[in-house]
Amino acid sequence: MEDQKLVALFEARDEDALYVCKKEYERFCFRIAHRILGNREDAEEIVNDTYLKAWNTIPPQKPQSVKAYLGMLTRQGALNRVAHRKTEKRGGGQTEIALSELEECLAGERADLADQVLLRDALNRFLRQLPPRQRTVMIQRYWYLCSVEEIARLCGMSESNVKVMLHRTRAKLKEFLEKEGLSV
Repeated sequence: MEDQKLVALFEARDEDALYVCKKEYERFCFRIAHRILGNREDAEEIVNDTYLKAWNTIPPQKPQSVKAYLGMLTRQGALNRVAHRKTEKRGGGQTEIALSELEECLAGERADLADQVLLRDALNRFLRQLPPRQRTVMIQRYWYLCSVEEIARLCGMSESNVKVMLHRTRAKLKEFLEKEGLSV
């Protein structure tokens, strides 16, 4: 179903919107949640919470891409769950490892919403200027929180090549952010 039609179902408060989301995006959302949480039951719960959040936020939100919007809601929910339980045992610690890799590039908590918007825009500009393969590796690691092993398998690369690419790209990101005045 087209995104505009699906958003229209949400706006009309038609429960078919939830059935369509489940049918078309459940596997996508589950993969995101499971990668972050490493637990099937928690991932299923987060996916169900995602549908409820979509129901409660569309409207007023009118996402251009329902898939991306559901992915974002799923990711936020899973990361909130990780923060809540504060343990590395579940998920193999991939969330903590991936996010700690970025600490050298990004400043800590930014209290100001304007700073967050500036950082988001700068990150989007940085990602757009990367070659497609490099961009894919960065997004898989730091958005979807895939392990280096998963990325290597998905991209047909060795784990060593993925690690080197991530290291070099983080260095470029740090330099880019410093030029943008958003350094650590």
